[in-house]
Amino acid sequence: MTEDGRVDDVDATASDPTTTAAPDNNTTTADNNTTSPAADALGSGSPPQDDQIEQDATQADVQDNSAQIPVPTRNIRDLFNPPRNIAGIRQRLFDVAEKIELRKDEFDLYWPYVDNVWVRQHRAGSDKTGLYKTDYYACRLQRPTYTPKPVDKPRADGTPTRKKQIREGGKCHMKLKVVRYEGGYQSVTINQLGDKTQHLHDLDHMDRIKRTTVLMEIARSEVMSGYMPASVYTVMSEDEARLAASGGRHLNRNDVRNASQVWRQQHKDPLRVHEGYKYDHGNGIVRQDGALPLVQRVVNAEIVDPTLAYYAGLPPNTLRFPEELRPFLDPYLPRHDLTFTEDGLPHVTLTYATSLDSSLSLAPGIQTVLSGPHSKAMTHYLRSKHDAILVGVRTALADDPALNCRLEGVGGYGGLGWEGQPRPIIIDPGARWLLTPQTRVIRTVSEGKGRGPWIVIAPGFAMDPNRIEMLKYYGGKYTGLTDFDKRWRLRWEAILRALAAEGIRSVMIEGGGMVINELLRPEHSNLVSSVVVTVAPTYLGQGGVTVSPPPKLDAARRPQPAMRFKDVRWQSFGEDAVMCGRIPHVETPSGVPPHQSMTPVTMAPPLRPVSFFNSSVDAQNGFQPRVPPSS
Repeated sequence: MTEDGRVDDVDATASDPTTTAAPDNNTTTADNNTTSPAADALGSGSPPQDDQIEQDATQADVQDNSAQIPVPTRNIRDLFNPPRNIAGIRQRLFDVAEKIELRKDEFDLYWPYVDNVWVRQHRAGSDKTGLYKTDYYACRLQRPTYTPKPVDKPRADGTPTRKKQIREGGKCHMKLKVVRYEGGYQSVTINQLGDKTQHLHDLDHMDRIKRTTVLMEIARSEVMSGYMPASVYTVMSEDEARLAASGGRHLNRNDVRNASQVWRQQHKDPLRVHEGYKYDHGNGIVRQDGALPLVQRVVNAEIVDPTLAYYAGLPPNTLRFPEELRPFLDPYLPRHDLTFTEDGLPHVTLTYATSLDSSLSLAPGIQTVLSGPHSKAMTHYLRSKHDAILVGVRTALADDPALNCRLEGVGGYGGLGWEGQPRPIIIDPGARWLLTPQTRVIRTVSEGKGRGPWIVIAPGFAMDPNRIEMLKYYGGKYTGLTDFDKRWRLRWEAILRALAAEGIRSVMIEGGGMVINELLRPEHSNLVSSVVVTVAPTYLGQGGVTVSPPPKLDAARRPQPAMRFKDVRWQSFGEDAVMCGRIPHVETPSGVPPHQSMTPVTMAPPLRPVSFFNSSVDAQNGFQPRVPPSS
């Protein structure tokens, strides 16, 4: 131990009985710091000897290598406060049992936690637009078994050679295809390549034979901060659960030394132990009496309000829906194992908020808030359980909605990628909705908190090609349908079948008034699987947009109740009341539900994309499309 309380690295490691490392290249011996009498006798005017020339050359090489030492991007806080559910995310990125879609910042954050498993084989390059780039990865154990040479050649600088071990290989053939998209949003899609296979080993086996970049960067960062490797290992291994979650179950002192070896060759200053710890001869680094573990001090220092710790890192508008209220809604939601309904259509949940006088808004085109905070959180929970959320163009024009889910745990709000985010569907037969980069749903896509919208139109309208390309740039598209009903409106069955053809298994329909009233008509009501209605304790008054099915008459032309729900449940959510129910099926005289007795639907293919071109309108709105290179 030095006079200022620092502990030289070589003293601590030598007295540690558990250390079995090779000769430490990070230490300085007395011989290296002592000048021989013969050298002193040469004087400053004497020519340098061969040994001196070689030493100067070695020092020059070390200085050149110092610029190549990567600066750590992580520190000990990343170990003590890791990303949410990092153990589960590591397991998913190890298994890749299904397609995983991440935001680019998520990929950059999580991939170093599993880079001990996956090795990039080659790049396939980008497509013609330059927006898609593809990489191919393979499991590390796919490589052939490596057997080191009996004797490695000595290094030119005289430092000891690395003691290499036999590297096992040829045991796993799992491969990945990783596609990066850099357009209106940035994403990374990870898929298994070829036939679905599984690893022939578990994740812990990879953690045993190879350390992740995250762990090595944390270790190097601490040593570069002036702490000795034995002290770094002690503080890193105090919380075994956090260390194991990041892949460090098998971390040892040699790993810490290896992580900082290059840096220590150029920095010979004595190292110290962490504050609150001490060097105990024969026992290594131990915590001082009464001192808190470093992990506890770091975690306590970063939590300003313990009640808000659970929300750390989440957007401020994140919503929570209590677990105890979910069983009330779940029987009316699509099942997890649902593919499609018996007639090949998606599960349709019709949901809306209404006043006591059955009004949706004060007047057409006026956005009116009816739901309280509790029922609003319920609505976002419903959104998270559906593949798509559908509204009419009037709602899109009046409200400029985000059409995403802000529930805690979905993509953009604590979850991975876009998981739990529904696909926005807008019914816009006349192509009236002019989207720009400032449109709220597009801004939501750019922020990584929602998906690109699909807009259903009727063909025949003169569309600005740049509108089509802009929507595609943000992950959306226009889809044209040609199937109309007797009133020359797009048939709802055709719309739903088109969505089913795109893989949409469930749709949550929220409005507006015209859409809801259409689906409550007898010829369409059988398309609805369940209904969730929020009733606010308020009257909006006459003149508003109301919800009511058409009148119903009996054989004698006397008025009858238009509709009565079945399987009804009621639940209070704050000041609002929520009703869940189902619509009784209406059968035609032939005994077949109306939408099943219709002729088969012929769906027009999606509109073909066209090339970008500069538009003054889009330039004013801030959209600068990327022009594909000419072939």
